[in-house]
Amino acid sequence: MENIIFERIKKEIAENDVVLFMKGTAIFPQCGFSAAVVQVLSQLGVAFSDFNVLEDNDIREGIKEFSNWPTIPQLYVKGEFIGGCDIVREMYETGELTDLLAEKGISYNEAA
Repeated sequence: MENIIFERIKKEIAENDVVLFMKGTAIFPQCGFSAAVVQVLSQLGVAFSDFNVLEDNDIREGIKEFSNWPTIPQLYVKGEFIGGCDIVREMYETGELTDLLAEKGISYNEAA
């Protein structure tokens, strides 16, 4: 069972440069932490894929095991797990997030 879930997660991460596993959708986040990460990415103008874990309990539980990270949201950039809300917000504030995006070749709005 676990392998099928991990394969689905890997596929999602492989097919999208920036993926946010979140509660709700980018248009309608269903938790404050997910909304905060969406806000950061939107502020930067980063195109990303949102995956609503509330619609898929297998992924909701599987992603925590996959990343060895206990909470959602979870942000992946070019296949690399970046972190959750606090980490993304902190990286955004220090400029580390834009450095990472640039390093990975992800376009973003530099005026943000």
